[in-house]
Amino acid sequence: MAAFESFHTASTLTQQRQRFHLMNSIHRAEAALGPSDELPVYSRWRNHFFSLAPDSSSAPQSEKSHLGETTAEDSVLGSPGTDMAELKLEEMIVHPPMDQLQGFEYCIDSNPSWGEAIALGFQHYILSLGTAVMIPTLLVPLMGGSDGDKVRVVQTLLFVSGINTLIQTLFGTRLPTIISGSYAFVIPAISIIHDSSLNRITDDHERFQQTMRAIQGASIVSSCIQIILGYSQLWGICSRFFSPLGMVPVVSLVGFGLFDRGFPVVGRCVEIGVPTLILFVAASQYLKHVSVRRLPILERFSLLITITIVWIYAHILTVGGAYKHRPERTQLNCRTDRANLISSAPWIKVPYPLQWGAPTFDAGHSFGMMAAVLVSMVEAICCFKQSTGAYKAAARLASATPPPAYVLSRGIGCQGIGVLFDGLFGTLTGSSVSVENVGLLGSTRVGSRRVIQISAGFMIFFSVMGKFGALFASIPFTVFAAIYCVLFGIVAAVGLSMLQFTNMNSMRNLFIVGVSIFLGLSVPQYFFRYTTSAQHGPAHTNAEWFNDYINTIFSSPPTVALIVAVFLDNTLDFHGAAADRGMGWWDRFRKFKGDSRNEEFYTLPFNLHRFFPTS
Repeated sequence: MAAFESFHTASTLTQQRQRFHLMNSIHRAEAALGPSDELPVYSRWRNHFFSLAPDSSSAPQSEKSHLGETTAEDSVLGSPGTDMAELKLEEMIVHPPMDQLQGFEYCIDSNPSWGEAIALGFQHYILSLGTAVMIPTLLVPLMGGSDGDKVRVVQTLLFVSGINTLIQTLFGTRLPTIISGSYAFVIPAISIIHDSSLNRITDDHERFQQTMRAIQGASIVSSCIQIILGYSQLWGICSRFFSPLGMVPVVSLVGFGLFDRGFPVVGRCVEIGVPTLILFVAASQYLKHVSVRRLPILERFSLLITITIVWIYAHILTVGGAYKHRPERTQLNCRTDRANLISSAPWIKVPYPLQWGAPTFDAGHSFGMMAAVLVSMVEAICCFKQSTGAYKAAARLASATPPPAYVLSRGIGCQGIGVLFDGLFGTLTGSSVSVENVGLLGSTRVGSRRVIQISAGFMIFFSVMGKFGALFASIPFTVFAAIYCVLFGIVAAVGLSMLQFTNMNSMRNLFIVGVSIFLGLSVPQYFFRYTTSAQHGPAHTNAEWFNDYINTIFSSPPTVALIVAVFLDNTLDFHGAAADRGMGWWDRFRKFKGDSRNEEFYTLPFNLHRFFPTS
């Protein structure tokens, strides 16, 4: 009602120009009340407005434009007294901002049938194999490891990912997110691999084990930083500087920043990659209404169907000799038998802590790994719906509300525990949210937490049953890269969707979003090209830990975007810009009890909230 009274009593030219913003408030109010069976959209509001309108003969000139008389301003904006103006007004306000993404069959706390949930969980497991295989394939040969060592690392990474996913979905953010290996830890890991003291070891197997122990020690030390930042609420305190405007570049670049793992990898084997991309888009989008017993089977299981068809097709090309005389790089990216995982994998092997021996600790190694921890936190938070990078997209694609600072801190703490497990078991990397699995939530329109927990069960099971897990892991990485082209794009679009809560008619906002996105892409690209040509990063001093810190942080697009966007958003004409930044919408999600839906989505199970009260 206050919005209507302000709408009538406005008497200045400035207030007149705000009438469309007030009408937008009316639309939000109607959306909250629900549709009317008696009147079409806006009609009952408009009728109520005109029923309260004063007599036009006694109204000031500034008010007569609302009562049918045209002013100079109305000649530009359109007079509500004409049918054309009313049509324009309704056409302008047809997509109100929404806290929760609509159109999902199952949200975070609703579950499909057990059969469908198991199939969807297996689909998430298959998708997680891309990262689980790629990181060990990259690092183990540099350490002097054999194919057998690579298989054990892949098994260990999947085993720990399953455990970390269960911990995060039960006691962390409780969002439907797969926690898997993070590429943010690759740079400091390579730095440790190239350490001169380790390179002097002549025996390859001994060098592999010593390097593994050094990486384990660095991971264990760096995990403590993340645990402290999370459970001490320090990261939640930092989140007070975040706004919807500042988070748009961060979340967007969680997807856009991974462009180098998309079509550049597809191009290494176009006869497999391009058909995968076309088939996945066709099945998940154009044929999504094809149903079997009321189940949209192509939309739900497009990834499984696509990978199965292309995998068979790739195997036929392999056994048919299509790649027999092709270059080695082509064979690595196209053949289904080049990973050497099946022959090297044991039938049953249970990973256990300290299986590679006691970790070794070095201050320089640990400082470099801490930089990777900060990067993984930024990328993980994005999905978290307005904290930093991957938790944000997950919350929106699970049709949940933005997680408050308390839940965000809880998730960061659990992620630190995950990095600790990575160090104890020896996975060669740390843990972060799997961006591709977040995108799959949107592709299937299923954001159920139970599905992700079932997927974690598949990770643990197939990591123990080595031969079976190795069979699925033999899928060419080009297939996953084609899928990434779609899923990373969905995550990026989720970040852009947060612009709906901001005023994009503000030059200030346009400047912040544009500059932070551009620098978020441009700066890491400079670091990448410099490293490729010079064989070391732009930071190349005698202090290796400092080099790792700078090169890791500024090689991450979401991290660069976070630094630039948050700095500009909190220093550039920020006084009186709260509404333009989207803070009015954001404020009620800062505290756990700020919105009644938070308790439904984020309360700990087993009544544990009694022992861990919200703050």
